[in-house]
Amino acid sequence: MKIALLDSGLGLLAAAAAVRALRPDAALVLSSDPDGMPWGPRTPEDLTDRALACAGAAAAHRPDALIVACNTASVHALPALRAALEPGLPVIGTVPAIKPAAAGGGPVAIWATPATTGSPYQRRLIRDFADGVDVTEVPCPGLADAVERADETDIDTALAAAAALTPPDVRAVVLGCTHYELVAERILAAVRRPDGPAVTLYGSAGAVAAQALRRIGAEPRPEAAPSDELVVLQNGRETGLPASALAYAEGRSLGAVSPARG
Repeated sequence: MKIALLDSGLGLLAAAAAVRALRPDAALVLSSDPDGMPWGPRTPEDLTDRALACAGAAAAHRPDALIVACNTASVHALPALRAALEPGLPVIGTVPAIKPAAAGGGPVAIWATPATTGSPYQRRLIRDFADGVDVTEVPCPGLADAVERADETDIDTALAAAAALTPPDVRAVVLGCTHYELVAERILAAVRRPDGPAVTLYGSAGAVAAQALRRIGAEPRPEAAPSDELVVLQNGRETGLPASALAYAEGRSLGAVSPARG
């Protein structure tokens, strides 16, 4: 079994780790676009073209499924990706986990890129899955870029700015960008208040990984023998994991089978 994932950059690491948690024997293909990262400020047409290029490079390795491990690409490029690749290659998009977060009744905060915050897409998800729940949309300028670079100072600055916009009584925080899942514990520490309620984070990686297995009729087998097959593609070129990936547990777990590229 082989699963491919695409994103502009390191955001795909969380979903890749989730796939490996469910199926350690899965071969992985990671296809990213560092030359075009970040995708958020790009036009939908440009973003779609870049996502199609990443998908094409990954598809050449004949995966069984392709995960679009990027919220922004899922919003703008998913129809084009499915038109180009399905039914031969199932394509699984990423949706912010607003529905399960809102099930607890709120208050809920959605941390997302400025391009996604307030977008018709996110507002529609709030309307469909969080109607009647107190929801605050929190833009996080610079956070995805800082995570991509593993820049500790800039990560701390972006976290503090977003936490300041997050209501102190929030009970759930939705991680509306796949990059954010790489610093989930730091986000939790930033929003936790000594006298406030317990806060739960809701990411998408686990659900997306499980959906990919369902689409290809595969059962979870966490006890399976680990695969050492990992292909890393950057703008279609086969390479190793970028050194910044090793700043994160998800990247280090993959780095054991793929040398880092400085």
